[in-house]
Amino acid sequence: MTELLTRRNVLTLAAASTAAIALVSGQSWAQEATKPAEGAAPAAKAPEPAGKVDEAKLMAPGTLKDIVMGKPEAPVTIVEYASMTCPHCAHFAMTTLPTIKEKYLDTGKAKLILREFPFDPRAAAAFMLARCAPEDRYYPMVEVLFAQQEQWAGAANAEEPLLQISKLAGFTQESFKACLTNQKLLDDVNAARERGANEFGVNATPTFFINGSKYSGALSVDEMSAIIDGLL
Repeated sequence: MTELLTRRNVLTLAAASTAAIALVSGQSWAQEATKPAEGAAPAAKAPEPAGKVDEAKLMAPGTLKDIVMGKPEAPVTIVEYASMTCPHCAHFAMTTLPTIKEKYLDTGKAKLILREFPFDPRAAAAFMLARCAPEDRYYPMVEVLFAQQEQWAGAANAEEPLLQISKLAGFTQESFKACLTNQKLLDDVNAARERGANEFGVNATPTFFINGSKYSGALSVDEMSAIIDGLL
């Protein structure tokens, strides 16, 4: 595990990012949603899980409130640990999640909970900004941050692009800086990461827990569909 992120290095947004970004920027999840083409290959089999955790422990409240995408009473629960600077997480968000949302989240078959697992100060800063937005703008802001990942995660200075994204969610320059200097929020983001690592064995992003079964890597639509279908 990397050392705990500090307020000082979160604020040093000009530090070089180590993430290699490869995604199409500026597209919404809905725009990216695709349907299987005619004559497509048979659906993938469900991958074998890398283990299973205690669901009650997994769903116990942490330092940060779980924000649910989908209907809270859905029978399948997807918990995703992600880093905002992770290109694989962005790829999942922009190419796989739209279809999963349409097939399972919007229909009440599954729900998704995103949890913070930042690997670097920029990822921590992005998560902090999403948490400072009104709760109903959390996932829309996460979407924009992933869609524009190349603009801020790979920039020489990330402060300006992050500020412009934040303004779309109603931030002012003052509230932007206040968010990034909120020590308690940073501590809570760090605690969420440490809990994922220490209690559930998360060491890479994205990592998914689907009804407690652990899967590492950006699952495809077919793979995630096969897992969810097997639980319904």
